[in-house]
Amino acid sequence: MTMPKPSEQAKAAFQKLVPPDPNVTTRPMFGNLAGFVNGNMFCGLFGEDLFVRVSEDDQARVRKQGGRAFEPMPGRAMTGYVVVPAGWQKKPDTTRAWIVTALAWSRALPAKDKKKTAPARRAR
Repeated sequence: MTMPKPSEQAKAAFQKLVPPDPNVTTRPMFGNLAGFVNGNMFCGLFGEDLFVRVSEDDQARVRKQGGRAFEPMPGRAMTGYVVVPAGWQKKPDTTRAWIVTALAWSRALPAKDKKKTAPARRAR
């Protein structure tokens, strides 16, 4: 299965919508972009789709607006994540509100420990 890739326009729109915060980082994930706070992913791109990590109540609100479960692999939804309605790039205020909500929700989660890098192997 090949992963969908976002357009440069989607990447630029995503970068503009992620709030400037010293605890927030954006980084590539499987050819897409994702936003992280305290090691927890709170939003990201999957092709041209934007997904957010929000409470169950907020997931229901997103679905009522036309969103859907986030399934990077068909039939395998990622718990806690939902895809915002198509056309998110044309509705920056609504989209930014969902990203800010996702950031607040994820910021309250326990921080993930940074992965330790394996020690360098000695040449034989």
